[in-house]
Amino acid sequence: MQIKRSGFAPSAPGLEAYFTGTVRLDSRFDSDDPDRVGGATVTFEPGARTAWHTHPLGQTLIVTSGLGWAQREGGPIEEIRPGDIVWFAPGEKHWHGATASTAMSHIAIAEKLNGSPVDWMEKVTDEQYHLMETR
Repeated sequence: MQIKRSGFAPSAPGLEAYFTGTVRLDSRFDSDDPDRVGGATVTFEPGARTAWHTHPLGQTLIVTSGLGWAQREGGPIEEIRPGDIVWFAPGEKHWHGATASTAMSHIAIAEKLNGSPVDWMEKVTDEQYHLMETR
């Protein structure tokens, strides 16, 4: 058994190349080979979001607080709330983040394939993001 105590690693900002707005990563965890699972608690301030991306083995999000939006390519922007569990299938292009007016936190869990859990793509444009406000 291994216990990683809260605060075992300092908070880290989301890298500008992969996120828009203010994003914080906490309680990041990885496993050692041959295990592949890893994750983090991710907090998005209002208006913050990921870039478009995929996961080779899929991704699970567990929303813990606030109000967020998530979208898979070609689908509608969906509202996500505390207690919701979101699954993105392997290779499914998507993004997720806070709403324009409310912060959101989730636990993100993904497995690595060939050493990487994610493939980052282009940023979500302001026009794509703000489509939800016009619905």
